[in-house]
Order: sequence, then structure tokens, then C-alpha cells
Amino acid sequence: MMGEKNVGIGKEMVAGHFTLSANQLNARYPMDDIHRPVNGKISHVQLMTSSDCGQKPCIWSSPEGGHKIDIGKRIFCNRSLNMKNIVAVGFDMDYTLAQYKPETFESLAYEGTVKKLVYDLGYPTELLEWSFDWKYMVRGLVLDKKRGNILKMDRHKYVKVAYHGFREMSKQDKVDAYGSTLIRDAFDEPDYALIDTLFSLAEAYLFAQLVDFMDNNPGKFPKGTDYACMYNDVRAAVDLCHRDGTLKQMVAKDPKRYINEDTSIVPMVKMLRDSGRSTFLVTNSLWDYTNIVMNFLCGSRTPDGSSTRNFDWLRYFDVVITGSAKPGFFHDSNRANLFEVEPESGMLLNTDNGTPMPQVGNTSPRLLVKKQNKTTRVFQGGSVGHLHKLLSIESSSQVLYVGDHIYGDILRSKKVLGWRTMLVVPELEREVQLLWELRDMRKQLRLLRNDRDLIEDQIHHLKWSIKFEDINTNEQEISSKMDEIQSQRDQVRFSHQEAQRKCHQKFHEVWGQLMKTGYQNSRFAHQVERFACLYTSQVSNLSLYSPDKYYRPSEDFMPHEFDILPL
Repeated sequence: MMGEKNVGIGKEMVAGHFTLSANQLNARYPMDDIHRPVNGKISHVQLMTSSDCGQKPCIWSSPEGGHKIDIGKRIFCNRSLNMKNIVAVGFDMDYTLAQYKPETFESLAYEGTVKKLVYDLGYPTELLEWSFDWKYMVRGLVLDKKRGNILKMDRHKYVKVAYHGFREMSKQDKVDAYGSTLIRDAFDEPDYALIDTLFSLAEAYLFAQLVDFMDNNPGKFPKGTDYACMYNDVRAAVDLCHRDGTLKQMVAKDPKRYINEDTSIVPMVKMLRDSGRSTFLVTNSLWDYTNIVMNFLCGSRTPDGSSTRNFDWLRYFDVVITGSAKPGFFHDSNRANLFEVEPESGMLLNTDNGTPMPQVGNTSPRLLVKKQNKTTRVFQGGSVGHLHKLLSIESSSQVLYVGDHIYGDILRSKKVLGWRTMLVVPELEREVQLLWELRDMRKQLRLLRNDRDLIEDQIHHLKWSIKFEDINTNEQEISSKMDEIQSQRDQVRFSHQEAQRKCHQKFHEVWGQLMKTGYQNSRFAHQVERFACLYTSQVSNLSLYSPDKYYRPSEDFMPHEFDILPL
């Protein structure tokens, strides 16, 4: 979407409207390494963030650098990564370098999608009166297309929270739908849709609205329309909305309204380049839109603070590849043609593995920009093989790629190529700050859970004794004892459930903690742990660390070790 996360779609008529054709993150951080609170509040005197220095952002190499880092800005490590071995650092653009504002950008996408559904796909006009709650959906959810359900599950794929539209499903409903089959469901395509990118939140919300609407107004839909059909229509409308250029034009007119400014990006890239690394950009967005966004993020500013439109930002990168069609880009067997882009005109020059081919006649574009940016080349299409040749990469493990999309950016580059990976999770900053604030509540939850287990053990022992042992105590005394213990259990169980519910709602009233589902890591957290070597809340957090840093993970613990090893 916005060119960045689109997948190819085909359209066919179904019932009078279009549908798509078939096509242990433990939040691990040693608390001793975090700057301790002063008078109950986290001190910002010694914390270094990207905004502590006012207009001039703090970076590791600056005189102000090298201090303790705010927990929300830290980079967390799943697998050891020695930056000294990295020769090239690459970046995705949309939702990585460019962080979109959901309250404006996603609302704009939502409104455009609704209009496509009504005017292009024949949906009821009531949809035009709907509004979008951009805070409701979270990443990591799974949409059950057939049943119209939205699910949150743990790393073992057990459904823990489930809604049908916006109606919470009972425990029995969840068991009937997902827990009573002989073969466990994989919860993958084509029957399920994974909400694994921030671009997908608006379509998930719209799907839930449509489920409720159809349940209450079945007569307003063509005969044969089901939940899966509606989801496919939403998906088609989303792609149509992004591809017709309307959203791009709106962002181009006023980037500041839709994209967060981050003055640390340029110093970060400069520091990486000064340390001897190559830097590159690989994005699915095409050149015209890429140039607008990158000008806003990295271009020079006028006295009034507005960005100027030029190609100065290119000097921060060795290679820029637009229209990359990730994740297919990451397959070296991909034979997609590589075209060189002439930045000023946008003209494409056919190439042979990155070398411009002679042009016939007087059709060669002016290469004024190339004279100013001799080391920067802009391309469209191609594959990872082209990129490796352009940057003279000898080993895939020498590349660190930073992206926001588990499947489009991180999984393929990690599993197929062996690139080192860093995932950007903007929601993480708030999540870890809440973890710190709620540490006493979480400790109380553990104590209540232990108390409940001890009481239940007493009940089991007493029942066993009554059934199998010769007890001389009279039945009335035993019954009284059993009632007393069961009352204690019920009280502790209720206290535990209430405390857990309150803790859950502190993170998100409906879905709870992003990285947890109950006491287990969420499915999203499991994916982060499997495929991301590093993860952090924003890309510019790289500027707070040495470009030669050795990132090391904390020690893993098995359940049998917790009560033995001092933590």
C-alpha cells in the first residue's frame, strides 16, 4: 500500500460485485541496565533520546552522546549481531524511515476504501456515514474470513481473545470454533488474513464493521455474500484506493500532515556512512512518491521549516531501489528486469545487471543530477542479486536490513538470504514504558497465581485423602474444611482474574499487551523473536548506539531454571 505493501490482485465478478481472485520475545531487558526512577519518576537528565538536545538531535557520536538510553528508545537483541561485520545497512521506507500518522493517514485510507466499496463495488450507502477508530485494532491479530471473527492468539496458536465483529466471543464459542478439531488449524491463508503491518489496521476495522452490519442487515447484501466475500472486497477496495494515486497525491500536498518528522534520520545515516558502511534504500514505492517522502524526511529546509524539493537526500545513500516488489525482490532466482531511473525526468533506462544499455537515437535523458550525486544511483525493479553486485556484497551476513513488515521485509530477507534484520515496532515505545510503570502490578499477579496454585493443591490433596485414605475425622469437619479452602480458592481466583483484566486493559482495552496473550508470548511476539535479530521502536534509535556496537541477547531461561538461578 502506498506502493510499499501492495500485492498483485485480480478481479472477478461475484454476486454483482468485485472480489479478489485466489492468489520467545520475552521483552527481555535487564532492569539493572535501565536508569532507575527518581522520586518515582524516570529521570531524563541522563537519558538520551532523539529530542533531548532540542533542534539538534543527539546521536552516539555527538558530544552529548553515550549516556543511558530511555527504555522506549532502546534496541533489543534476539540474536548476537556484531556491527563490525556489517558492511551495508539498508532501509525500507514506508513505516520504517517514514512513520505515518495513523490518525490522519490511516483515516484517509479508510475513507477512500469505504468510497470504493460504495461507488465501485455496490455496497450500501450507509457505509459512508461510518467513522474509523484508529486506536481499536492492533498488529498481530488474525482475521477469520469464513466466520467473521478477529482473533488474538499466543505463540502456540491457541486463541485467547476473540471477537465476532465487535462482539466478544464466550469461552465456549472459542472452544467450539477453534478448540474441538482433531487436526489443529494453521491459521494461515487463504482462510485467514494476518494483520502484520500497520497498513492493515484500517481494513481490519472495516471488516469488523461489515460483519456487524451484515449480521443486522442481511437483506442489504446480494444473495450468497458471506464474510469471506466481504473481506475480499475490502482487500480489493484497499488496493484500488492505494493504486489510483489519490492517497499519494494527498500526502504529496502536505507530507507534514501525514508523516512524522524525525530529525535524527540524517545524522544517523551520516554516522553509518562515516563509519565506513554503505547505505541503501529498497522500497516498493515508485520513484515519484519516494522522492517526495525522502525530501520531507532528509531534504534541506527553508527558513520557515518547510522542505524543499530537490535530490539532495540522495547523497545519504549509495543505491536506491524503488518499485522493488518485495518480498519477491529477496529471491535471487527472481529474473525481474532492473531499470535505472533518471531522477530529474523519472525516465527509465534499461540495464544489463545494473549497467545502462546504449540508447537508440537522441533519447538519452539529461544526467544533471548524476553529476551532482556521482556515487548515488537510482533503480526500479530488479532483485537482490542486482543489489549485491551494485554494492559489491560478498556475503549476505554482511548486510543489515531495517524494515517494519514481518513478512515483506524481515522473514524473506532473513530466511532466504541470511541478511541480518532489524524490525521497527513503533508500538514498542509505549509498551515498554507501561511495563516499567506496571512492574508492581505484574509482581502481584505472579504472587496471586502462586497462591491459587497452592490452594488448589490443598483441595486436590484433601479430596484424595477422602477418597483413598482411612480418615478418622468426622464427615462434618472434613466438609467444613473443604468449604473453607474452596472459598479461599474462589477469592484468590477472582482477585487474580480482576488484577489480570486491569493489567490487560492498561495496554489496550480490547486486545491487551501487544507482545503477550495471557502469560504466553503472542503470535506476533513469536514472529519477532524468530525473524528479527534486533527490534526497536523507531529506525533512528540506531543513532543512539555506536556503529561498531556488538549487540548481545540476554540469557534464555527454561521454566526449571527460574527458581534455581538468581535473576
